[in-house]
Amino acid sequence: MAITNEKSTQPLFTYDVNALRSKLGQCIQRNLSSDTWSWLNEKASLITSNESPQHFMLAFAAVPRKTGKQPIALADVEALEIQHIRSGLFIKNWSVDRLCRVWLLLHLDASDQERYVGTIEKLFPTAEMSEQVTLYSALPVLAFPERWGHRCTEGIRSNIADVLTSIMCNNPYPSENLGEPAWNQLVLKAIFTEKPIDQIIGLDERANKILASTLSDYAHERWAAHRTVYPLLWRCVGKFIDDKIFPDIERIANSPEEPERIAAVLSSKDSTYKPAHELIGKSPVLRDIANSGVTWRDLAKKLEGNS
Repeated sequence: MAITNEKSTQPLFTYDVNALRSKLGQCIQRNLSSDTWSWLNEKASLITSNESPQHFMLAFAAVPRKTGKQPIALADVEALEIQHIRSGLFIKNWSVDRLCRVWLLLHLDASDQERYVGTIEKLFPTAEMSEQVTLYSALPVLAFPERWGHRCTEGIRSNIADVLTSIMCNNPYPSENLGEPAWNQLVLKAIFTEKPIDQIIGLDERANKILASTLSDYAHERWAAHRTVYPLLWRCVGKFIDDKIFPDIERIANSPEEPERIAAVLSSKDSTYKPAHELIGKSPVLRDIANSGVTWRDLAKKLEGNS
């Protein structure tokens, strides 16, 4: 359920923010001592009832000192309930301070768009690493989602691994809001920095011809330098195999490395290019892979196990 301003039809939130605030609050309460929960709940009440952003700024900065940074305990049923409220929101591997900070963000008054956006914008320039991770993790639950695209794009340029992971992995905001150039840059950066691209939400849906061509060029550069190419790269290429890209698929299909052969089969199965399908039929090895039912996720797990 989207929540809108009574004076405007523009959505504040694209989901039921009250339900998410309640559900996250229940999770937080179980992960904190009673004294710490009382402190956090008091700060949330002050943020809700006071127009001054000062209460929020002070509480946001103080959270880790009060809560610690231990991983949260989250039951599978809770994870599913959170997904039901805000599709694509994964908090399973969050630390308790990250969750508490995001929860505090959900208490900011969003009825005045410029004040709301201005309050959050002030956090970005001086945010230390854990604060940056929180802010980028919070993008999918902030009001006025169209206002945060520039911040997401800026975050993709970061060289801090944890910050990049918070943007790229299990975060629905980029696929829902970034234009094609910024999206392509995210995928390329994920590959360059060896992030688990199977955790990029919308990876298959946002695949596009420009990205496929760029990845093919990148593979050629790697091969020319006698370097390996990450097999999952081809997941973003399969739908766009043509006479230019097909020789790349032939090359990995004949690789001595099983993950590359699997990638060749999976990308060919994703393709509508006739020679790619014929390639599988010509090789008993490739046919066996195709008939095994292996998926891109299976390949990701195999690569993780070999790393």
